[in-house]
Amino acid sequence: MAVKEELKKLKLHFVVVDLGEVEIMENMSVDQRHILKAALLDSGLELMDDKKSMLIEKIKNVIIEMVHHSIEPIKINFSDHLSQRLNHDYTYLSNLFSEVQGTTIEQFIISHKTERIKELIIYGELNITEIAWKMNYSSVAHLSSQFKKVTGLSPSHFKKLKDKRRNPIEEIGNIKE
Repeated sequence: MAVKEELKKLKLHFVVVDLGEVEIMENMSVDQRHILKAALLDSGLELMDDKKSMLIEKIKNVIIEMVHHSIEPIKINFSDHLSQRLNHDYTYLSNLFSEVQGTTIEQFIISHKTERIKELIIYGELNITEIAWKMNYSSVAHLSSQFKKVTGLSPSHFKKLKDKRRNPIEEIGNIKE
């Protein structure tokens, strides 16, 4: 909404305003670009001109969509899905992501899957076996071992905790400085 509002103030017409992406009908002047960039920064958003940065954001958005917003169980291979959705070779995407983010796509996915598993455990609607199936783990043992590697806790121990702290989506997979 903040993006749409700023575009209206600049009298720019948009076709699409989607997560991480805007398509504008006219060409923006240098002044309009600077004004928009400053206004977005004030709203906690960033205008990305760099194609590599935009591709990184698209990779993150595809992963977040699959892990956190997919209703159906995740059955497709992440690397194939990313390649198809973003029209790039997975090796290129993987190398770019690692170079810019300082972590691998795989680690980013594991971090998000772990947070999703925490969420599903907290909701209590599915048991661990159902969660493993929904998140496309080969077994409960695989889910448990990966969960413990990331959190230091087994899923059942996590379930017993009174303070079931989760991380906000935007903080998952980012390197702490």
